Amino acid sequence: MTPKTVPDVIFHTRVRNPALEGDNPFEWKDVSTEEIFAGKRVVVFGLPGAFTPACSESHLPGYERLHDDFIAAGIDRVICTSVNDAFVMFQWGKARGIEKTMMLPDGNGDFAAGMGMLVDRSSQGMGKRSWRYAMLVEDRVITALFSEPGLRDNPPGVPLLVADAETMLTHIRQKG
Repeated sequence: MTPKTVPDVIFHTRVRNPALEGDNPFEWKDVSTEEIFAGKRVVVFGLPGAFTPACSESHLPGYERLHDDFIAAGIDRVICTSVNDAFVMFQWGKARGIEKTMMLPDGNGDFAAGMGMLVDRSSQGMGKRSWRYAMLVEDRVITALFSEPGLRDNPPGVPLLVADAETMLTHIRQKG
């Protein structure tokens, strides 16, 4: 069986450009899956949406709080992804005081769809969103995936039982 790799997508992001001055020192930058994952050990967690309760109060803050522990355990980068655009992801990170975790917008849901994690939350007024999950990616290969129960049923609420930072960190430490 061939190991599953992360999907090949382009993320449309905004990055700070020191050469730009004024109120908007950012510019668009397209970043490929290859650039993010090739040759690296990366923890990625996907969640339903910026500014939503569990995502804002538990999921994202947990990974930010344990960021240095992930780095000490041999992780190169910790990434939060959501089916939100670059502007929303930036403002959400800013509002939550996120300084270490990379906020990666999946505005079109291409990454979530490629992962098999795109769900239709239209009955909650949210459109297409990512399911809640966390994974360890080593040189583009997914070596561990923790997906919350209910993906196929798509219940109204998305729990945070196995995709949390503590579960992922424990897995990485046990793996060595």
